[in-house]
Amino acid sequence: MADDAPGPGELLHAGAPVTPREAATVILLRGGADALEVLLVQRNPASRFMGGAWVFPGGAVTAADGDDAVALRRAAVRELAEEAAVDGLDPAALVAFSRWITPPQVRVRFDTHFFLAAAPADAAPRVDDAECVAFGWYTPAGALAAHRAGEILLVFPTIKHLEQLSAFTSADALLHHARGREVRPVTPRVLLAGEQARVVLPGEPGYAD
Repeated sequence: MADDAPGPGELLHAGAPVTPREAATVILLRGGADALEVLLVQRNPASRFMGGAWVFPGGAVTAADGDDAVALRRAAVRELAEEAAVDGLDPAALVAFSRWITPPQVRVRFDTHFFLAAAPADAAPRVDDAECVAFGWYTPAGALAAHRAGEILLVFPTIKHLEQLSAFTSADALLHHARGREVRPVTPRVLLAGEQARVVLPGEPGYAD
């Protein structure tokens, strides 16, 4: 699968755009002032959506998360605990980093808020072998290299986030950069050329056509 193609399970359709569900994701960091590693989990290959892909822990907002301004943050913390068994994060301490909305041509759509968080000192991630089957700490560049080598499967949003994170030499530097930064929503588009589909971002050739 090309890096700029829709991910596994991202079915395209020609009908009216589906209303995206709200979702939240935690980019969990470790390394402090000396290094930068992020936690990735592998979705079960049997999953119909993003099966086998390595992603940041996250998922859809549920009624249990509430409907107030903190619901997204609660969802992010809950999903991190469910998918990677990392507890103890304060929702209010999460640092907003980005917001991605699934292209309108994709059948299953999410309006996903990505948050940064430093891993607790006692964090010991583990997976349930059901929804997620493996985990790993990667430098952003290391994760991208593993994907290019065919060792792990990454999808477009994860690749683009890792590319951004690669510019930072430490977790502390990344958090300092992100605090107070305005987050603007990004909605990629899917361009079709015969049987080929590729994803483009705002400002890239073909996006405004």
